[in-house]
Amino acid sequence: MKKHLPNALTCLNLLCGCVSLSIILAYDSASALAASSGNWQPLVQAAYLIGIAAVADFFDGLVARALHVSSPIGKDLDSLADMVSFGVVPGAILFKLLQQVLPAAGLPTVLAYLAFVVSIFSALRLAKFNNDTRQSDSFIGLPTPACTLLVASLPLILAHDSFGVSGIILNPWLLLGLSGLLSGLLVAEIPLFALKFKNLRWQDNSVRFVFLLLSVALLAGLQAAAIPLIVLLYVLLSVLRPSVG
Repeated sequence: MKKHLPNALTCLNLLCGCVSLSIILAYDSASALAASSGNWQPLVQAAYLIGIAAVADFFDGLVARALHVSSPIGKDLDSLADMVSFGVVPGAILFKLLQQVLPAAGLPTVLAYLAFVVSIFSALRLAKFNNDTRQSDSFIGLPTPACTLLVASLPLILAHDSFGVSGIILNPWLLLGLSGLLSGLLVAEIPLFALKFKNLRWQDNSVRFVFLLLSVALLAGLQAAAIPLIVLLYVLLSVLRPSVG
């Protein structure tokens, strides 16, 4: 029974991604354009599901290693689930946001399809990870869950905009630029640390402890608005660290 637990968590990840995607695709951007902030709620629900998917994705590998039940099938299933939850979904969220703001800016709505560049580069990132032996204990390029959590945080920030940043987020050029930036980071040759603790000694995990403590502090103070900053912090700590272990 225990050998099926990691795959069950992976399937939970996939289920959350599928339901999230169905909610996003049903979201009527045209109606939301003239509506109140309450109409961000469908995308907010999708974002929460992606949060659950990310937790399941984190624990499926952790449980597999703890129970010594890793398998090639589990690895392939994980990548397929990740492609839905952390590949297609972020592209769909950006697509819906761009569909909403491009007409108001006098830009052609066809530009919204550029959002799916993130999905394409997520597929490249996942394929690269599966075949890159350098990424057994760390990452090279932004992990797809980190990319997706940043994108999924945008509706959360818009729905609870305590800092008055809606106008910035809903700038079509920012959204298009974010699509390009995230796509580049997904496949960039940048070594990034993984949240894998072989032990709890400070000297072996100082960057991980600092990252987690700062992330908790940011979340406590800024809520959803902290997520883009946490992803930026993750990249900066990785780059500034002499070596990634």
